[in-house]
Amino acid sequence: MLLRAAWRRAAVAVTAAPGPKPAAPTRGLRLRVGDHASQSAVPADTTAAPEAGPVLRPLYMDVQATTPLDPRVLDAMLPYLINYYGNPHSRTHAYGWESEAAMERARQQVASLIGADPREIIFTSGATESNNIAIKELEAAIQPDTSLVSVMTVNNEIGVKQPIAEIGQICSSRKVYFHTDAAQAVGKIPLDVNDMKIDLMSISGHKIYGPKGVGAIYIRRRPRVRVEALQSGGGQERGMRSGTVPTPLVVGLGAACEVAQQEMEYDHKRISKLAERLIQNIMKSLPDVVMNGDPEHHYPGCINLSFAYVEGESLLMALKDVALSSGSACTSASLEPSYVLRAIGTDEDLAHSSIRFGIGRFTTEEEVDYTVEKCIQHVKRLREMSPLWEMVQDGIDLKSIKWTQH
Repeated sequence: MLLRAAWRRAAVAVTAAPGPKPAAPTRGLRLRVGDHASQSAVPADTTAAPEAGPVLRPLYMDVQATTPLDPRVLDAMLPYLINYYGNPHSRTHAYGWESEAAMERARQQVASLIGADPREIIFTSGATESNNIAIKELEAAIQPDTSLVSVMTVNNEIGVKQPIAEIGQICSSRKVYFHTDAAQAVGKIPLDVNDMKIDLMSISGHKIYGPKGVGAIYIRRRPRVRVEALQSGGGQERGMRSGTVPTPLVVGLGAACEVAQQEMEYDHKRISKLAERLIQNIMKSLPDVVMNGDPEHHYPGCINLSFAYVEGESLLMALKDVALSSGSACTSASLEPSYVLRAIGTDEDLAHSSIRFGIGRFTTEEEVDYTVEKCIQHVKRLREMSPLWEMVQDGIDLKSIKWTQH
C-alpha cells in the first residue's frame, strides 16, 4: 500500500487536538478518512449518538464536477510548497533552476500521457482558459471556405465519447484545425494527439485527481498551429501564456498525469465494474428508469439516469447523504432542463428527472451499494406521492391526456 504521509500527519493532528474526544459513532453515518482523500459518510451500526465530533459529510459521487486530490499528487507537490519555492523563470540561481527542472519534468509527464512533444504543452489555469486560447485563434482563422471544429472528447453530463480519431482525420484531410476539450477524458481513456490528428487539446488538473487552478493546452508544432496570447506580460510559456508558472501546481498536474498513465487500465476496469453494479441494481429494483446517452460509446464513470415521474431536484434533496448532481457544475445554478439531454432528444419531463452519478478512482463498492439503496428508497417514496405515477399504475397513457391551464 502506498505511503500517504500527508494524510497520516493530518490524522495525527486531529488525534492530538485539544478538547474532549468524541464518542465512537455507532448508527447512521460514519466519517471515512482512511480509504481515500475525500471524507465520506457511509452507513454504520450504532447504539448511541455521539456527544460531539467532526461534521459528517455525504459520500462523494460527483467526480465529473471535480476529483479529490490523489495523496501521491500531494506528496509530489509538498516540497515545492515548502522548500523549493523559487521562481521557475529565475535563471541566475539554484532556486530558479530547481523549480524550472520540476516544471519541465511536469511538462514531460503531461506530454507523455497524450503522446505529445513536451514543447507542445503550455501550462494554463485550467481547461476553460485553454479553450479560450484555442477557440479565439481558430475563430480568427476562419475564411469563407474554411470551418472550425471543436468537440468535447467525453461529455461531462452523460459520458458519451465522440469519435475523435475519425473527426481528426476528416479535419486533417480538409486542412481544418481540430480542437478538443479533453478535460473529462485525459487520464481516463487512451489518447494520442498524433494518431487522432488533434491540433489543440484542453486539459484540466482537478479532473484527474490533481490540484485546482492549473491545466494545460496542447498546441501542435508540425504543422504549426499559431495562437494569439490572451494576455500580455513577461512572455513566459513561449509567449503564449504570460505570468509566473506556479511550480507546486504544475508539479501536481504532472504527477497526476503520471499516476493516471500508470493506473489507467486498472482504474477503467474497476470503475466499469462499479458502474455496472450501480446501473443493474437500480434498474432491477425500479421500473421506468432510462440511461441517457449511448451505452456503447460511453465512459463508464459518468452515469446519467432519468427516473420517470420523479423530479430530479426533489430526488437530489432527498439524497442528502450522497453528493450528486443533475448535470454540469458549470450550469448547476440554472433550473432549465439540461441542454445536453434535450439535444439528444430526451423529452422535457425525463430531462428534469435526471441524476448524474460519478464513479472515480476512490469510490468504493460500499459507497455504490449505499447510494443504490438510498436511491431506490427515495424514488419509491417520491413516486408514491406523485399523482402522475398513480395514473400510470392505473393504466392511463399520460400522452393521451390534454392538459389545460387555469
